[in-house]
Amino acid sequence: MPTATTIFIIAQLDCAAEEQVLQKAVGGMAGVALVECNVVTRRMTVTHDAAAVTGEAIAARVRSVGMTPTIIAAPGTGGAAAGAHGSGAHAEGSPAGADCGGAACATDAARVGPVDDARSWWIKYGPFILSGVLAAGAEAAYFAGVKETSWPIIAMSLASMLLGGRDTFFKGWIALKTFTLNINFLMCVAVIGGMFIGAWPEIALVVFLFGLAELIEKKALDRARDSVRGLMAMAPDEASIKQPDGSWRTTDAGAVPVGAVVQVKPGERLALDGVVVAGESSVNQAPVTGESVPVDKKVGDKVFAGTINESGVLEFKTTGGKDQTTLAKIIRTVQEAQGSRAPTQRFVDNFARVYTPIVCVVAVLVAVVPWLAFGQPFYPWLYKALVLLVIACPCALVISTPVTVVSGLTAAAKRGILIKGGVHLENGRKLKVVALDKTGTITEGKPRVTDVQPIGGASKDEVLRIAASLDALSQHPVALAVVAAWSGERASVEAFKSLTGRGVEGRIDGAAYFVGNHRLAEERQVCSPEVEAVLAGFEVQGKTTVVVASASTVLGVIAVADTPRESSVEAIKSLHDMGIKTLMLSGDNQSTASAIAKTVGIDEARGGMLPEDKLAEIERLTKEHGDAIGMVGDGVNDAPALAKSTIGFAMGAAGTDTALETADVALMQDDLRGLPEFVLLSRRTGAILTQNIALAVGIKVVFFALTLGGWGTMWMAVIADVGASLLVVGNGLRLLGWRTGPVATLGSNKGRSPA
Repeated sequence: MPTATTIFIIAQLDCAAEEQVLQKAVGGMAGVALVECNVVTRRMTVTHDAAAVTGEAIAARVRSVGMTPTIIAAPGTGGAAAGAHGSGAHAEGSPAGADCGGAACATDAARVGPVDDARSWWIKYGPFILSGVLAAGAEAAYFAGVKETSWPIIAMSLASMLLGGRDTFFKGWIALKTFTLNINFLMCVAVIGGMFIGAWPEIALVVFLFGLAELIEKKALDRARDSVRGLMAMAPDEASIKQPDGSWRTTDAGAVPVGAVVQVKPGERLALDGVVVAGESSVNQAPVTGESVPVDKKVGDKVFAGTINESGVLEFKTTGGKDQTTLAKIIRTVQEAQGSRAPTQRFVDNFARVYTPIVCVVAVLVAVVPWLAFGQPFYPWLYKALVLLVIACPCALVISTPVTVVSGLTAAAKRGILIKGGVHLENGRKLKVVALDKTGTITEGKPRVTDVQPIGGASKDEVLRIAASLDALSQHPVALAVVAAWSGERASVEAFKSLTGRGVEGRIDGAAYFVGNHRLAEERQVCSPEVEAVLAGFEVQGKTTVVVASASTVLGVIAVADTPRESSVEAIKSLHDMGIKTLMLSGDNQSTASAIAKTVGIDEARGGMLPEDKLAEIERLTKEHGDAIGMVGDGVNDAPALAKSTIGFAMGAAGTDTALETADVALMQDDLRGLPEFVLLSRRTGAILTQNIALAVGIKVVFFALTLGGWGTMWMAVIADVGASLLVVGNGLRLLGWRTGPVATLGSNKGRSPA
């Protein structure tokens, strides 16, 4: 059969519940072979028999379940849907650029002003906020002595549910219509049960809390979508291309052919990958490779899109188009990694698939079987059936998770740990291995002078004074570190010259001096066996070396390194005490990585890691240990690994926007000690969630037995429902007071709260 693939943007595709509905509605159509949903990009990809079912027919089926589809790629359209941009509009509710594969459409340029933004914000969130106020008002009135079945409380509760639960009720109806008994159907059952027992304030609060949990999940997904567009912005849209007559012309980077020669000036970002054919310069590759120090580039060296040219003019020959660059691969990897990690199916959703149908069937049987089969009076058995349904009302079960999770998220925020959703808070307790980037994560991310070794009788002060005086005229990160290490007065420099990729030189007090790398010292023929030994000693430790010399004699060697954060040793020890293994993944060379790992106590170290290498290592660890892998990073080069890991951690203040948005948890204080704190909080949250589920289900089971035995009454149903809700809410709120002891004791019971 003729196989076709049609891709849709589904504006409402924000969680697993919508995915489940789409799988049933579209997957059940004749001629449809496969339905794949990606909640991160809001895309649904359908593989189907083009002769049996068209894209428009599939779109009609999606609309029938209350969702808004937009075809963005269909057979015979060259990959772009006809008319997808014809109207210049995005799918309603979809992220800007989502229907362009992440690129910004022309319509994205038009943005509303502050007044319109405020109005739009209120239109979007105002009804939900009002829903919460009304629910709280109904609860307050009830506790003040007003009957919960009085018209003021009923009116406030109904208004709250209509304002905050419209989407839930509509999705519940669609779930029932498609025979998909998911979490939305479960919520509708809870509302109906609450109405039966007259618990209006409580059920209004349940609807509001459920809506709040859904809103948090959607916002987290929106940030993940934004991070992809942030990645794309790193590479410029234009490039300067060499023409046949030797002139240069600026053109769209997407139109640059493979093999074209591109020029990039100091301070500019590279738009494409390539190989240097002319010029020398130092290039900051941190955005792609994570290297802490700019890399010297000369003819024959590879360069990457998104990196920054620091000094000289470079000309390079492109090795691929804009969609084939290393940065483009990172973008695709982030999209695929996040897409493969669909939101974990909530326990209550799985529970509802079995629990809800069984309870409904049991209630119907209790109501009709004694009446029809044994001639018993109908109303007494109908009453028992209603009692069963009210007891089954899963208010306590539904309310336990958001209350506990929100309490945990709040407690974490107070400790400077930003967690992007309850699923990450719950999964933290499962971590077995944590992989960590080096630069900006374990280390400060800023090189500083660690050693000054005089040679040939010069003093340390003289070596530093000469080096700082010359380096003061350079903006190289290593030069800035040398200047920062000298607090005295600098000498006047004459005839200063920057030696691209090597160092600097000039005259001080009439004498010629240079400050540069090992390569420059060899070129000037000043490297003696003593100098070579000093250089080798520092380089084995993973330090960057700077030679300070006159025209004929080396005065000394300065060692510069990116030093570990003071908190890293304590954090790694705490992780080990909790039974979690550690692994360093660094873009720096193996000797540097090994030296830093040994200093802070990390179990293993991997050096020379490109983004794809870090991703491959995370995939290997996942195969070996399952979904129990954490990844900590701060750069764009860490984004694929952050997205693919079970939980990605970003160092907040120092981290790039992309790492921060791609990660699941942000350590806002740039302190690794927040990582073991997070694990402890996750373990405590998991324990309380288990307790709450056991309480909610256990109480229901007890009262089910009482009712079926003939002792159950409606007031017992009220106790079962309200009592269980109060118990789980109170238990969950204990997390708000969660504290840890001194960070050094995080790995032991001494640092744990009695909660």
